[in-house]
Amino acid sequence: MTGNDIQAFALKIAAQLPKAELDYPFGEDIHVYKIMGKVFMLVFDLNGKEMVNLKVQPEHGEMLRDVYESIHTGYHMNKRHWISIYEGEQITEELIEDLVQNSYALVVKTLTKAQKQVLAIHSQV
Repeated sequence: MTGNDIQAFALKIAAQLPKAELDYPFGEDIHVYKIMGKVFMLVFDLNGKEMVNLKVQPEHGEMLRDVYESIHTGYHMNKRHWISIYEGEQITEELIEDLVQNSYALVVKTLTKAQKQVLAIHSQV
């Protein structure tokens, strides 16, 4: 997939997740998706390269970086807990969808009990 395709698909998936909110705290050229105020995805360009940053379990991130040439440690993020996905032939829509949903789920786990209850109610609607 091209970098532009990866970004567009990741944004589409994130927009469909319950209570996911698009924000621009770093400027209009950096798309930041949050759940209850906590970041789970960043979409931006760096030096002409399109990329997506997602949260991962550290061991999952290591495996992804070993398997996929175009997945690296998260640019400008915690290197153990974030990955950056760049353009690459190995990157598929299925992979992007899985990684976006997993990033969202990891952040949901960190929400308070009250926040999880609000999310559960919203998810049922």
